[in-house]
Amino acid sequence: MKVEITDVFLRDGLQDEPVIVSTAHKLEIAEALVAAGIKRIEAASFVNPRRVPQMVDAADVISSLPVVADVTYTSLALNGRGIERAVEAGATDIQVVTSASQAHSNANAGQAIEDALASLASAVARVPETRFFAGISTAFTCPFQGSIDPGYLLRVVRAFKDMGIRDVGLADTLGTTPTQQVMASMRHVREAEPDLTYYLHLHNAHGQALATASAAVDTGITRFDAALGGYGGCPFAPGAHGNIATEELVRHLHDAGHETGIDEDRLAEAVRLARDAVTTSPAAGPLDPTR
Repeated sequence: MKVEITDVFLRDGLQDEPVIVSTAHKLEIAEALVAAGIKRIEAASFVNPRRVPQMVDAADVISSLPVVADVTYTSLALNGRGIERAVEAGATDIQVVTSASQAHSNANAGQAIEDALASLASAVARVPETRFFAGISTAFTCPFQGSIDPGYLLRVVRAFKDMGIRDVGLADTLGTTPTQQVMASMRHVREAEPDLTYYLHLHNAHGQALATASAAVDTGITRFDAALGGYGGCPFAPGAHGNIATEELVRHLHDAGHETGIDEDRLAEAVRLARDAVTTSPAAGPLDPTR
């Protein structure tokens, strides 16, 4: 089976690291990912730079990425203003994100889920030429509320469907959700809305993320997010662990006989660049809690 991997190091991988990686280093890592065969790269998020200073150069990154045939660069936005900034920077593929947990939505986006969805719907409708896909944080487990009811997750999925969005990613933001729970929630959503395309964004607390990925592939899920070196997390989700490592997921899929189109040796060079950037970049200042 052909499996597509989106590398999210440049966004999710860096947002929880206490350093500021330069735009030049980010572009170098993007070029290494492309050389390794990664066709989809999450390059930046257009969020409040006072709260996430690692993304202060989002516009510069998006406007400077090399144009390569068959390679897609995506950006993340939490609200209408983020979408506007992304479009102004030249972003053509934008992931709009909200939480399945009210408590996490308040911590991450500064507003209730319903308000976040309304803001996103209005902004999405204003730029019909932009390609949108959706991400749902804390889709299975919330650090504040615990397990997420699959029925509530489905309501959020349907809100994105009502916006005309057909691709929906479900995130195990903490990385602690057992494989069986992830698959049960996904089964509930997919049976109710079978015409949407789903992908998984897995963090990896107890090493179970690879097992979850395997179980998902067995049910026909063929898109996953991962980050070089297993970096990442959510600054506003206490206890969140790093992403599933791109290199580990690729190796795991190859060993199982699946195709990714990714060269493991060249991917190792991208991992080296990512680690060097994190370990040698200057420290970030303290987070500004204002929104």
